[in-house]
Amino acid sequence: MNFLKVFAGAGFVAIAAACGQNATADAATRGEAAAEAVKTESAKAVDAAEFVAPSGAYTADQGHRYITFTYDHQGYSAPFIRWRNWDANLDWNADEPEKSSITVTIDTSSIDTGVDKFDAHMKSADIFHVEKHPEIKFVSTAIEKTGANTGKITGDLTIKGTTKPVTVDAVFNKGAFDQRGQRHKLGFSGTATLLRSDFGVDFAVPFVGDEVKIIIETEFDEVTS
Repeated sequence: MNFLKVFAGAGFVAIAAACGQNATADAATRGEAAAEAVKTESAKAVDAAEFVAPSGAYTADQGHRYITFTYDHQGYSAPFIRWRNWDANLDWNADEPEKSSITVTIDTSSIDTGVDKFDAHMKSADIFHVEKHPEIKFVSTAIEKTGANTGKITGDLTIKGTTKPVTVDAVFNKGAFDQRGQRHKLGFSGTATLLRSDFGVDFAVPFVGDEVKIIIETEFDEVTS
């Protein structure tokens, strides 16, 4: 047998096999890329569905809205306190969220510490003086879009007759049509930090922490006729 022919034949077979393997690998790669593209488009479609909420008036869903705040208590703990009764009205601009606006009104007498005696102290003249100042109010003055679903909401916060600017770091969680309620809904999370002494709520400072962190979780319902 001619050695050169055998060698050449073997080389041809090896090249053909390699080409076949490369073709199979290329096909697999193309298949994976196509599958990934489908997944990406599906994800985009889901994302788009998750952020569908038309412009218009929205109001806080009374069953799904929470404002809590926490502070340092002498280094021993960080209590969490909430208000039970509050409302918010949102004028939502879907195309330009930075042109939206929001107003929040809190019933100060609805403060809930989980301890009756502490509730009474919170309502007294020492702290919120609810008889004289029955409401806390926040009115937005500017909204800055910082990302695809994040922003900063700056507004005037009024506590005990003192008004100062406060900025809320907000996250737009979802906007969609709610089949159960047959209306659109929006969901936001927010945080803000302030000094209570700036608003005349300075009882026991600095023995009890001055800095207060506010945590907000809110769902809004579309106002329909």
